[in-house]
Amino acid sequence: MAAFDRIKKVSKDRGYSLYTVNEKAGLGKNVIYGWRTKKPDYDNLKAVADVLGVSVDYLLGNTDEMHPKQADASKPTEVNLDEALQDKGMVMKFNGKDLSDTAKRGILNILEMLEEGKNDSK
Repeated sequence: MAAFDRIKKVSKDRGYSLYTVNEKAGLGKNVIYGWRTKKPDYDNLKAVADVLGVSVDYLLGNTDEMHPKQADASKPTEVNLDEALQDKGMVMKFNGKDLSDTAKRGILNILEMLEEGKNDSK
């Protein structure tokens, strides 16, 4: 199955039109439709894979697993709290003082819970 066909199928399964996926991925007008006859650019294909929640390898037909192998859950995940909070638009100070790492981790945990709740309500 070609990438275009997989994208079309997964989009339908997710309740998206190809136009919507194209738009959410930030691609130019009808880029995905062009993949019926042309090979997709990796960066554009990655953007579509991210929108659909699947791996690029799945879209290319290199695997039948939709999701890449997850990291070993027993190993701790390293998170740069300053970068993670900045990505969420958070200020790193309170009353003019730097937040402690514990405070930053608490804020990050709350943001992640809110994000999960937003996804659950869809």
